[in-house]
Amino acid sequence: MSFFEYLQDRREHLIDLGIEHALVVIQAILIAAVIGVALGLLTYRTERAREMVLATAGVFLTIPSLALFGLFIRSPDPFGLSRTSVVTALVMYSLLPIVRNTIVGLREVDPAVVESAQGMGMGRIARLFRIELPLAWPVILTGVRVSTVIVVGIAAIGAYIRGPGLGNDIFAGVARISSPAALNLVLGGMLGVIIIAILFDLFYVLLTRVTTSRGLR
Repeated sequence: MSFFEYLQDRREHLIDLGIEHALVVIQAILIAAVIGVALGLLTYRTERAREMVLATAGVFLTIPSLALFGLFIRSPDPFGLSRTSVVTALVMYSLLPIVRNTIVGLREVDPAVVESAQGMGMGRIARLFRIELPLAWPVILTGVRVSTVIVVGIAAIGAYIRGPGLGNDIFAGVARISSPAALNLVLGGMLGVIIIAILFDLFYVLLTRVTTSRGLR
């Protein structure tokens, strides 16, 4: 069976796996965005706290994904063989770009703008949410975008611990590498991951245009 015939025959199956893959990425990114932006907001003014948070998030990103998923195999619930383990790992890998870009974006806000807002009587919270965060938003969104593309690929490895998504076909193909269907399974999973990554990236391009004022683009 040719690869194109395989895609036609397994179209619904690949779409189902693709939806599962996208949903687990979305869940992880939403959690990571909340945690990452909050950590950035709490630490961007304090050097020591900022360095500790960035160092910790950096360590997460250096852990080999297969090794991390392998650790979860031997862990008790809720970090056993489950969707929770995959989401937890993806959140860990997502944090560094989001935290770093939140800190960078907030620290790059022109101090003169902040001082002007303060002179107009704005309090600390009002300045943060009405001035600093909107100005830092394009940089923060770029961090979320980078994290999303990173974890789209890593999510496929979640199939190693029976996680959802296209990695199941990839690992099934690898396990049957000598069979005629193995290459189609691997290529089908890889193609699905690439398409999902492209769709997410296009979504962020649109979101950036919709949520960012023209003066900041």
